Amino acid sequence: MNLDYPPGATPLDPDEAAGLIPRHLANHGQLNEWEMVNILAGEQWAFGRRHPDLLSNEFICRLYKRMFGDTWRWAGRFRTTGKNIGVEAERIQPDLRNLCEDAKTQLKHQSYPLDEIAARFSHRLVAIHPFANGNGRLSRTAADLLLVQQGAPRFSWGAGNLVADGDVRQRYLAALRAADAKDYGPLLVFVRS
Repeated sequence: MNLDYPPGATPLDPDEAAGLIPRHLANHGQLNEWEMVNILAGEQWAFGRRHPDLLSNEFICRLYKRMFGDTWRWAGRFRTTGKNIGVEAERIQPDLRNLCEDAKTQLKHQSYPLDEIAARFSHRLVAIHPFANGNGRLSRTAADLLLVQQGAPRFSWGAGNLVADGDVRQRYLAALRAADAKDYGPLLVFVRS
């Protein structure tokens, strides 16, 4: 399969790419379409019930498996390789646990407005990059789920395609880079635009 990655995407190594379940896909566009069907089924499961353990490593793995389990054999297992983004593989579990505990504390003490807690959660989840592929899509779904479980509406995420290269994806990546520099303003505007 020809994987032509858009700017800002994380390439798979050959072993990860070999974990692709459907063998009939010929290009990245077909992979994106296949993944979208899998993601929508995962979201239907996720938003169809409450998840008391939403802010836990175990739930993040379960959500990922629901979103990508028909696509990747390794779905639901943390990555073991280095990437162009993310923490070292051995730091994934403790950093993810810290992220979840921080979000619980922020919610309990209302440290930030709810939108900011969810946006920060998504940003940090992407920065940890726990899986080989699909971390942005996972982080957006997890943030939306956090909002919904708190009684708020989902983010609009720029109301466009964040997977394909284009203006919406470029604005999203720019907002993430600003958040990397501790300026969350652009991300907070983007998530509701």
